[in-house]
Amino acid sequence: MTAINTDIPAGFERHFRQSPLTEPWEPLYSKRTDRAVIIGLRLAKPHTNGRGLIHGGLIAALSDNAMGYSCAHVMGGVSSLVTIGLAVDFTGTAQVGQWLAVESDVIKTGSTICFAQSLIKADDVVIARANATFRVVPKKP
Repeated sequence: MTAINTDIPAGFERHFRQSPLTEPWEPLYSKRTDRAVIIGLRLAKPHTNGRGLIHGGLIAALSDNAMGYSCAHVMGGVSSLVTIGLAVDFTGTAQVGQWLAVESDVIKTGSTICFAQSLIKADDVVIARANATFRVVPKKP
């Protein structure tokens, strides 16, 4: 039996928001920078597909979340965002025990649309890239 690394990188704290979709993947972590919300987690068996590889759906969902949170963060949290387009390119895979981080970059914000992209890394090696377009929906007072 091999030991699994459970260390959490510096600067990450328990993620500030949970949802029914991500509940089985907990614990999730996040780190805020001036221009992004980075989502991370230590990969475990519940994150895998039937072949034992990290599931692409996990990567897509966390990328969507990280890019949306990053757009909202850059916009000062005054709006909600709804995904209207999402594309993910898978360039590698990850293994149980690795640290997965979704590092986003907000490309452009506007009054109705926000664009973002992200690199998804397993132990600092890029395994996917994603981009998304979000509809800006003002929060109700």
